[in-house]
Amino acid sequence: MNPNQIFNSTKVKLQSAAVHFSEELKKLRTGRAHPGMLEGVIVQAYGTPMPLNQVAGITAPEAQLIQITPFDPSNIQAISTAIRENQSLGLNPSDDGHVVRIPIPALTEDRRKEITKQVSTKLEDCMISMRSARHEALKEAEQSKKDKLISEDDFSRLQKQIDDEMSKQKADIESIARTKEQEILTV
Repeated sequence: MNPNQIFNSTKVKLQSAAVHFSEELKKLRTGRAHPGMLEGVIVQAYGTPMPLNQVAGITAPEAQLIQITPFDPSNIQAISTAIRENQSLGLNPSDDGHVVRIPIPALTEDRRKEITKQVSTKLEDCMISMRSARHEALKEAEQSKKDKLISEDDFSRLQKQIDDEMSKQKADIESIARTKEQEILTV
């Protein structure tokens, strides 16, 4: 592989790790309601497990309320059950036969600290993934250098490019994590 291919491949891996991290943070609860909190909820509809967003529209009409409007009203009970049984959410939905409403309770200080720890854990998982991508790229570059496909200068240049990209992505995700922690700790 030439240096550009190795760098571009690594850059894509680093960026996808950062995007995944951002998506994971959207699932964490802050004091405010947002539809992204329910991503990953699987509903038993029509005898098949389906993502919630494929069986209902999800909105947050107020800061402390999520409203779910099923596309087919016969699924309303399955939607309520799926949300209630998802322990990581800790939410208690109520339905009136047409829509499901989920009041978002204010977070306690202990719960805020617990969620902040989850942010740190997700950040570390992302960093591990990024370091792994960097390690693979450098290993590949080292092999190309041994096989005399790239020169010593190309190898050092590639190593610097990869490290620069790694630093840039690391700074971005750390900034996102700090912002999320501030959002969580703000009462």
